[in-house]
Amino acid sequence: MSTATELIHSIPVCELTGSISVPIYQTSTFVQEAPGVNKGYDYSRTNNPTRATLENIIAQLEKGSTGIAFASGLAAIDAVLKLLKAGDEIIAVDDIYGGAFRLFTHVYEKFGIRVKYVDTTSVENVLNALTPATKLIWIETPTNPTLKISDIKAIAKIAHSNSCWLCVDNTFASPVLQQPLLLGADLVVHSATKYLGGHSDLIAGLVVTKEKELGEKIKFIQNASGAVLSPFDSWLVIRGIETLQLRVQQHCRNAQAVAEFLEDHPLVQEVFYPGLANHPNHDKAVQQSKGFGAVVSFSLKQDTEKAATTFVTHTRLFQLAESLGGVKSLLCHPAAMTHKSIPTEKRRAAGVADSLIRLSVGLEDVEDLITDLKNAFLSVERLQADLVFG
Repeated sequence: MSTATELIHSIPVCELTGSISVPIYQTSTFVQEAPGVNKGYDYSRTNNPTRATLENIIAQLEKGSTGIAFASGLAAIDAVLKLLKAGDEIIAVDDIYGGAFRLFTHVYEKFGIRVKYVDTTSVENVLNALTPATKLIWIETPTNPTLKISDIKAIAKIAHSNSCWLCVDNTFASPVLQQPLLLGADLVVHSATKYLGGHSDLIAGLVVTKEKELGEKIKFIQNASGAVLSPFDSWLVIRGIETLQLRVQQHCRNAQAVAEFLEDHPLVQEVFYPGLANHPNHDKAVQQSKGFGAVVSFSLKQDTEKAATTFVTHTRLFQLAESLGGVKSLLCHPAAMTHKSIPTEKRRAAGVADSLIRLSVGLEDVEDLITDLKNAFLSVERLQADLVFG
């Protein structure tokens, strides 16, 4: 069965009414026949039919045993970290999402959980960082925002040889392009706010586990901590998944064209997109995924925050906003926005330059998007001329 067909028919018809759309059970509680005797639901924090449908769908799409839905992507990440205890260590990708860095470093390190940030595109770096205390290896692939690709299968073998879990943030790829559990990962997390939702109108997070036992642990944490996804937002994610295949295909086509345009622009220093043949991890991306995603980042030859700010404030179609994965194109300046919480030197060392700009390429006509970028580059040219001639 094709991915497109599987996506559409992963969403069930309501057995009770025949509704082709999943019903929204917008309720906090459920009437019981007697104490402890119910129809499988007692309180919506513990379980809800709409949320349960989403959890089953994402588990099926990621080829896992258990899906667990949360109120945000960071709540999903937080639930995975709650598997650990004081004294445990995490090996995490150095080019990590700023919100995850903040959670890892400023919240969990004070509870005695140590984090080592390494460039996980090198398997040797992961091996060298391992200690007997390492319990979790955390990778994003592609990473946010420099689109590094890590070898999921090789790192999974390392993790399992050392009694560790491997968790992959699959937000940038989605299950349409990449299924990390099939490559050996133990857990997958998503910010469903992004491509799964797809319309910039919800906040949601998902965890999928390969094994049922691990899924039960995350499910317990979900109920105990309470950061559950609402029925309505669960329905919105389900609605988004119905068109995920079509959207991701067009996103990828547009992003490839934008990346190729940027690659030839005289004001651009470097383009970060795994679909380009000169990307250092291009071959690995081809091997483990079905496409390259819709995030394109680039740095300017004038590597200053002022130049980046000039660019991002002079586009018309690319809207300046955090987040990504929606039908409308967005752009942001990570140094001043998504990665502001990361110390400057650490950010630069991870490849996030002062002038780096991240594009979330949407579904508009790609020629219109390229024209929009051309106009923004004219503003940077004027800035350069002002600096030269005063």
